[in-house]
Amino acid sequence: MIVRISGEGQYRLDDSESQSLNQLETVVVSAVEGGVEDGFADAFGALLDFIRAHGTLLGDEEIETSDLIIPPADLTFQEAGEEFTGEGLIPE
Repeated sequence: MIVRISGEGQYRLDDSESQSLNQLETVVVSAVEGGVEDGFADAFGALLDFIRAHGTLLGDEEIETSDLIIPPADLTFQEAGEEFTGEGLIPE
């Protein structure tokens, strides 16, 4: 699976990581929908850190179609309200 972090790059993650990725995203969605601004930054940071730690950053010469696009690391809580609602970014 190819995951793009907007403004940062694309990462190749093994498909076996999708369940863990989905669980982390669910925490972000819960924080946003629950209005828990304090918990949002940690949850979103954990999602980004997981992608960076478990994925392989693709080089600039490797352009792949992204299976999932994650907002940039500087996403605000208010902006997250538009992105992480309902089913979130990751389809189940």
